[in-house]
Amino acid sequence: RRRAVEIKHGRISMYATIGYIVPEYFKFPGYLSPSLGLKFEDVPNGLAALSKLPVLGGAQIIAFAGLIETTGFFQAKSTTDGRGPREGQFSMKDSTET
Repeated sequence: RRRAVEIKHGRISMYATIGYIVPEYFKFPGYLSPSLGLKFEDVPNGLAALSKLPVLGGAQIIAFAGLIETTGFFQAKSTTDGRGPREGQFSMKDSTET
């Protein structure tokens, strides 16, 4: 279990790093919130973006993260190449085994 949690946290850290670096070089065209007239280019980088995020947009992100955590959304066979969960199963043999 600890290995699976460590891998999950590592992946989250990598996504967070990408999410922090990419907006420095690329912004989506168009509107983040058409009803508020908020364009993607108007949103600052880093943690300052939280001040511009609409409340319902933040609720949507939290709800999706909760859905993933409670349902095991990314634990399907398709995310493990059809071989099922492999935490701790490395198929390593002892030197005395054939």
